[in-house]
Amino acid sequence: MRGREVRQALHAGRRVYATAVTAPSPRFPELLRKAGADFVFIDTEHTPLGRETLSWMCQAFAGLGIPPVVRVPSPDPFEATKVLDGGAGGVIGPYVETADQARALAGAARWRPLKGRRLQEALRDPGTLQPELRSYLEARNEDTILILNIESVPAIENLDNVLSVPGIDSVLIGPHDLSCSLGIPEQYRHPRFDEAVRTIFKKARAHNVGAGIHFWEGIEQEVTWSRAGANLIMHSSDLSLLGQHWKQDLDQLRSALGDARKPAGGPGDEIV
Repeated sequence: MRGREVRQALHAGRRVYATAVTAPSPRFPELLRKAGADFVFIDTEHTPLGRETLSWMCQAFAGLGIPPVVRVPSPDPFEATKVLDGGAGGVIGPYVETADQARALAGAARWRPLKGRRLQEALRDPGTLQPELRSYLEARNEDTILILNIESVPAIENLDNVLSVPGIDSVLIGPHDLSCSLGIPEQYRHPRFDEAVRTIFKKARAHNVGAGIHFWEGIEQEVTWSRAGANLIMHSSDLSLLGQHWKQDLDQLRSALGDARKPAGGPGDEIV
């Protein structure tokens, strides 16, 4: 899918399927193409990926028709323009809590390369742009996907204001941070967590903005939340999937061969 097609699907409520990648393997773009990913989420908030390596990854995915959407380290429009300049097909802004933060990221995604006072004028009133300039900017940024991480109680309380900012394509729940903000760390089946997730989905869809949650602890739960309103299916990540399948396969082999293993807990683990 091209970026504009992903954006259209998110706003229309059609499902979009993606996964997260943190490792710069040259094999991953082709594997995800075969898997049918609509776009890929590359994380630079919690990983040490450098700018040059990130650019190579973006170019590789884009070359196979998979838009690379990069989560930047902070909801900073200058960080957003840096990754877009490097070849990203979109941006995920982490821990967004205010309309001002959302508006600043929308400026980077929708009106790049405008900056400074001229950008602020356009954000306040797009009608201040000359027709030729506006047509140029809209065409240049038509494929740029903008997603906001909603990860805290203040973000939920202010979500209607955030979602009123033009140019947002989807929200994406960060479950770990949200669970901590709710005071129930990593309790993803807790009723209060489920209520918060469904509230975010409901508000986003009411604004015709896509909604999803980045989840890695059970496809059944992802299906449940999708039926509750999520249309951005952000399934797991390379490291999570690799770790899970390594463990499953090795456990299956040990069981079949009659071996046992002490629970994982550190370098002292050993097969007995």
